[in-house]
Amino acid sequence: MVSEEVAKLQKHLALLRQEYVKMQQKLADTERRCAVLAAQTSDQGSSSSVTADTFVSRLLDFVANLYQQEHYSDLKIKVAAEQYFAHKFVLAARSDVWSLTNLASTSELDLSDCKPEVAMAMLRWAYTDELELCEDDAFLVDLMKLANRFQLQLLRERCEKGVMSSVNVRNCIRFYQTAEELNATTLMNYCGEIIASHWDDLRKEDFSTMSAQLLYKMIKSKTEYPLHKAIKVEREDVVFLFLIEMDSQLPGKLNELDNNGDLALDLALCRKLEGIATTLANNKADVDMVDQSGWSLLHKAIQRGDEFASIFLVRHSAQVNASTVGAVETPLHLACSFSPKKHSVEVMNSMARIAEALLKAGANLNMQNSRGRTPLHEAVASGNEAVFNQLLQCKQLDLELKDHEGSTALWLALQHITMSSDPSVNPFEDDAPVVNGTSFDENGFAAQLIKRGSNPDAHDTATGSCLMQRAAAAGNEAAALFLATHGAKVNHVNKWGESPLHTACRCGLASLTAELLQQGANPNLQTQKALPDDAHGVALQTPLHMAIAHNHPDVVSVILEQKANALHATNNLQIIPDFSLKDSMDQTVLGLALWTGMHTIAAQLLGSGASINDTMSNGQTLLHMAIQRQDSKSALFLLEHQADINVRTQEGHTALQLAISNQLPLVVDAICTRGADMSVMDDKGDPPLWLALENGLEDIASTLVRHGCDASCWNVGPSGCLQTLLHRAVDENNEVSACFLIRSGCDVNSPRRPGPNGEGDEEARDGQTPLHLASSWGLEEVVQCLLEFGANVNAQDAEGRAPIHTAISNQHNVIIQLLISHPDIRLNIRDRQGMTPFACAMTHKNNKAAEAILKREPGAAEQVDNKGRNFLHVAVQNSDIESVLFLISVQANVNSRVQDSAKLTPLHLAVQAGSEIIVRNLLLAGAKVNELTKHRQTALHLAAQQDLATICSVLLENGIDFAAEDENGNNALHLAVMQGRLNNVRTLLTESNIDAEAFNLRGQSPMHVLGQYGKENAAAIFELFLECMPEYPLDKPDNEGNTVLLLAYMKGNANLCRAIVRAGARLGVTNNQGINIFNYQVATKQLLFRLLDMLTKEPPWCDGSNCYECAAKFGVTTRKHHCRHCGRLLCHKCSLKEMPIIKFDLNKPVRVCEMCFDVLTLGGVS
Repeated sequence: MVSEEVAKLQKHLALLRQEYVKMQQKLADTERRCAVLAAQTSDQGSSSSVTADTFVSRLLDFVANLYQQEHYSDLKIKVAAEQYFAHKFVLAARSDVWSLTNLASTSELDLSDCKPEVAMAMLRWAYTDELELCEDDAFLVDLMKLANRFQLQLLRERCEKGVMSSVNVRNCIRFYQTAEELNATTLMNYCGEIIASHWDDLRKEDFSTMSAQLLYKMIKSKTEYPLHKAIKVEREDVVFLFLIEMDSQLPGKLNELDNNGDLALDLALCRKLEGIATTLANNKADVDMVDQSGWSLLHKAIQRGDEFASIFLVRHSAQVNASTVGAVETPLHLACSFSPKKHSVEVMNSMARIAEALLKAGANLNMQNSRGRTPLHEAVASGNEAVFNQLLQCKQLDLELKDHEGSTALWLALQHITMSSDPSVNPFEDDAPVVNGTSFDENGFAAQLIKRGSNPDAHDTATGSCLMQRAAAAGNEAAALFLATHGAKVNHVNKWGESPLHTACRCGLASLTAELLQQGANPNLQTQKALPDDAHGVALQTPLHMAIAHNHPDVVSVILEQKANALHATNNLQIIPDFSLKDSMDQTVLGLALWTGMHTIAAQLLGSGASINDTMSNGQTLLHMAIQRQDSKSALFLLEHQADINVRTQEGHTALQLAISNQLPLVVDAICTRGADMSVMDDKGDPPLWLALENGLEDIASTLVRHGCDASCWNVGPSGCLQTLLHRAVDENNEVSACFLIRSGCDVNSPRRPGPNGEGDEEARDGQTPLHLASSWGLEEVVQCLLEFGANVNAQDAEGRAPIHTAISNQHNVIIQLLISHPDIRLNIRDRQGMTPFACAMTHKNNKAAEAILKREPGAAEQVDNKGRNFLHVAVQNSDIESVLFLISVQANVNSRVQDSAKLTPLHLAVQAGSEIIVRNLLLAGAKVNELTKHRQTALHLAAQQDLATICSVLLENGIDFAAEDENGNNALHLAVMQGRLNNVRTLLTESNIDAEAFNLRGQSPMHVLGQYGKENAAAIFELFLECMPEYPLDKPDNEGNTVLLLAYMKGNANLCRAIVRAGARLGVTNNQGINIFNYQVATKQLLFRLLDMLTKEPPWCDGSNCYECAAKFGVTTRKHHCRHCGRLLCHKCSLKEMPIIKFDLNKPVRVCEMCFDVLTLGGVS
């Protein structure tokens, strides 16, 4: 693809060159014609017309036709072996070199030293001004040189332009040289531009033909660092010119860095220019100069594997211990770091020779780089065997120096250890196989280091771990085995107390474990601290603990096998493992094997003598721990191997209790099969069965019952009473447990009992069976289960209450239906309060229950309580409209009377309760409206006495006998007035035709009753009477002769008295005892005076046979007189005073009594 593109570009370039040549030719022709025209114009003048037939044109044609013609020839030109005719005047016209003076004595011009085609081209141009340009740049150069020789300036310029089309990067230097020789300024400038543009692309071959002076001049003009460029083009002569010119500035100029950061000496060394390098060194170039990265020339030479440069620098006294910036690596470090895996044999041999030179020059082989590594570390790490061997031969070599990771050279060498006896295995290949064998390569790095004196037990200062532990921890079993067989200490412990055997067991290195035990490693050493990577922080671990904890059964097998062998061993090296040792978590190796699921190992441990019943510091056995860890498999394993099931923990827990608490049904079954005591109580007094049920473990509970556990299990309950588990389950609303116990055959009928010494509060003596309790708590499933399993549905507690009572009291409808639907239930049972289930339902307004009871017991609604009331009576008295409506709906008798002395009907009770809605519903249900009480009062009488106007209206609407009289002859109006019920009076007067003047047995009308019993609103009631009955007889007396005014006056009801007086009642009427308002004994006559004073018209006169003041009998001698002010009948003596009564329009003096005289005189002030 690339070659095709190059060919395409080259073809395009060739076409461009051809086009350029054509353009040059066209330009020359144009210039020639222009010159002819210019000559003609100057010859003919501006006034003449320009024609082709001019002297100049004919002259030019004439001269052109003389080319190679003998006519007029006066000169011969020798070209090669040929001679050509020429004309001196033509040549003289072209150049001063051929002037007539110079050619005057010349008959032949010798051009035989020129190429014929070049000479002929020049002669043809001289005659015809024509030049055929071609692509042959050599021809043009030769022609240009010949033109320069004879000072043919125009020809030279034409050739320059022709050559310029052939100039490129590869030949621009050559053309530049030619242009300089010929002083062809145009060509030289053109080539110079190309050189400047492609200066860095020019190769040393491009300058090979250029003279030192010219090249040096060019380099100086093109770059700031001519020395570096001279070295790059490998021109030692130019370097000499530089040194000569810059002598005064040496050696500073020799140590300058170019734009790429390169030193002149380094460039010379990289190109193996020993002469230039030596010259620079002799001129004091700095052989220890460092670059921008801090690398010296020697560092860079070694880094690039340049043996020539490295040896040169060492020989010229470069610093062999100089270190780089940052990495702090000496040249020896770099030489040692070359690896045969990355470099060829030739390069590795070069590094060996470089290292040898460095060591001879005094390189410090114990210097450490930024990672703390010495050259020996680097040689081992890279597998540089040749350099490694050289270092081992040095007496100053410190084998125990550690890098910053705490590693000696031996540790790095151990990384390449293999257990292969095959020498063909390359220990330095990453994928080299580790093959089990019986011997190690004694020629390997590690073996050589140990032979040289390296410490096989070198420990890490931070952790205290020896090399064997580090190798084992890294999983390098081969290295650890190598150390174990090469004198390393097998019982060395680090800062955590971990030995190599611990590490081998922790990392699962079975072969190393076996070797260490054979070498006498102690299997009973315990760690002192928890390892850093141990999330559980366990200490005091033996190697066997670690093998088990990290799940390495092969390692455990090795230790167990070693114990068996140790018992029969004849040497004293091997130590017998102690299986009873415990770690900081109080775990033996047997327990640890169980917890890690290594039951096969656990069986082997038991077979090797491990104890199954060892107790921990907290008193727990392995069985307890397995159960608490919910490790069923381990627990069953221990039970299978006859672990003791009767041992208790320090808290007193048995294995059975723990198995239940931890929800392990299989373990529970196994323990029960072993014959565990299932009646043992825990610290809370709970039996195993309750533990299972409390935690919802029905499968475990079934297991216990299946193994013969007592489902009743009488035990201590609240306040010390005795109760079954069923009582407790019900009390705690644990339906699942309760149903399980019932189905398991527990006692379903027994109530709680007092304790042995009478302990227990109310619970011990309340007599409530489980069915009572379940009905109380609303445990529907429990109730149903109890009924299914024969619980006594009619059992009565200490209060005589059956379960149905309890269910109704607590409004548990589903339970009520369950109990009522039971075929054996008795619905007439009464509790100590005499309440039947129906009564209880009504009391708690449970209509559904009541209705259900009525379906089973139709006469239940008519049952009476100890006060003779049936349910309708009670409901009415309590204004329980819901119950009333319910009883009405179930056809209760709405006219039934209370079976007591009052004998009231529900209607009477409803009126007394003041419930209009109940009254209406009773009437709608058929209640008799005119039923009488024992005092012969109707419901209207009862309503009238209370402020129940609406009920009065309802009763009147429903046709009650409003004229009915009670045993005292009072109708409803009498009683309403007596109690001061204004609203009731209005209702009776306006909504009925009740007789407002009817007299009771005392001869009193309602008005008399008002005067005798009137309260604060008596005046309003009086006004209401007059409003409804304007002609009401106010002066009509009762049986005792009292008028309403007199009765009101005697009661001191001033408001009523004033209302009566305003209505025009007679003032002086006297009753049967002779009392009237004038003589009634009161503390003050103030009221009387005010009554008299308020008279506005003359009242009606009183009549009688006696004087109203002195009681004198009228006769012939004692005449009747009337006080014209109060209207009383008086004798003459009692009415002596006369005076006009202006307010009555009596302007003349008229007869008045003394009291009226005083009133009229004093104005009503007594």
